[in-house]
Amino acid sequence: MDAPRYRWVVLAVGSAAQAATAAYFLGLAAVTPALRAHFDLDLAGVGLMIGAISVGLVPTLIPWGAAADRFGERGVMAIGLVGSAAALAAAALVPHPLAAGALLMLAGASGASVNAASGRAVMTWFPARSRGLAMAVRQTSVPVGAALAAVALPAVATAGGVPAVFLVLAAVCLLAAVAVAAFVREPPDAPARGSRPAGRMLDVLADRRLQRLSAGGLLLVVPQFLGSVFLVEVLHTGSGMPLAAAGALLALTQVLGAAGRLGNGFWSDRAGSRLRPLRIVAALVAVGFGAAALLQPGPVVLLAVVLVPAAALAISWNGLVFTAAGELAPPGRAATAMAVSNTANYLAAAATPVVGGFVAQVAGWPAMLALGTVAAALALLTLRGLREPGDAGNVTPPVPRRTPGRRHGTVVTGH
Repeated sequence: MDAPRYRWVVLAVGSAAQAATAAYFLGLAAVTPALRAHFDLDLAGVGLMIGAISVGLVPTLIPWGAAADRFGERGVMAIGLVGSAAALAAAALVPHPLAAGALLMLAGASGASVNAASGRAVMTWFPARSRGLAMAVRQTSVPVGAALAAVALPAVATAGGVPAVFLVLAAVCLLAAVAVAAFVREPPDAPARGSRPAGRMLDVLADRRLQRLSAGGLLLVVPQFLGSVFLVEVLHTGSGMPLAAAGALLALTQVLGAAGRLGNGFWSDRAGSRLRPLRIVAALVAVGFGAAALLQPGPVVLLAVVLVPAAALAISWNGLVFTAAGELAPPGRAATAMAVSNTANYLAAAATPVVGGFVAQVAGWPAMLALGTVAAALALLTLRGLREPGDAGNVTPPVPRRTPGRRHGTVVTGH
């Protein structure tokens, strides 16, 4: 198969690998009652157990990204997925919650390999004119994988208990590893395997543009998680909407957010810019959450009409930041840059529910919604004036390749 067609195979397999990790990163929350009964945990205990996945993931994102830049995405993703499968399978055999939590931490650390490496695959295979949509497809695989797990895992837990849940998740990761090993490969013009990237890791960490982009993404995670975590509480507890209706609106929000990721990716390709659409989305999120804060004491229908689109927009921006990070990276450091951006996002994701719950408890739901407005407005200020590489529509790809005809190659940055 020729390269223009084969890139879609790589995208499909990379997206499936990302969905496989999302199945346990996010899907285990669907079987918390079974986990509590199996390990004899209270609510705080089961929260700590599931949170162990993120504890393992956050510190390993950047090292995995650096490895993907050095050795390519196939080996990094395959090794990480096999490690996840082994940890999850072992978790099915241990009776003690501390041992299970340690294994879930290891599964998170291993699965972090897919986050940066699958993004690097998009960067290497897709030209700038179609990269935004391709990255959006990859990003949309996260809520899709979580949704499939939320549907399937409760039935698995009912039929076979918690050990069966862990074994099914392990099998999914192992199948994804096999698919990655079989179908993911470097483009024909990729650098030699094991060659050192042209840019240094310190160049990524010290890049002021990447720092600002990561800070903007961190701030935008605040309204994203406020909307996702507390939407049902705001509508049901705060405004009296029936619980079933509030839950249905949360599901609608997730569907609209996933569609928004695809739409934003297509928009950024047509506009030749990732940051202009991102700034517009940030402004709309700030306005939407501000309006919801003003409307929260009022009629619940009017609140829902404003809050649901605002929360969906707050879900839709991730692909823009992820793609921009790869394109702003020093030569050969796309995966490292995307890992840095993702690390900031996960840190904000861990803190936001705690801070949001505290603000709501102390000052009320309008104040919590206003927190989303403030964060989105600060993100807009952080991103203001941030320049992209190249002219509009001509974003410079960051992944080096070898000049044909030379054994070791000359590093360039064109596709």
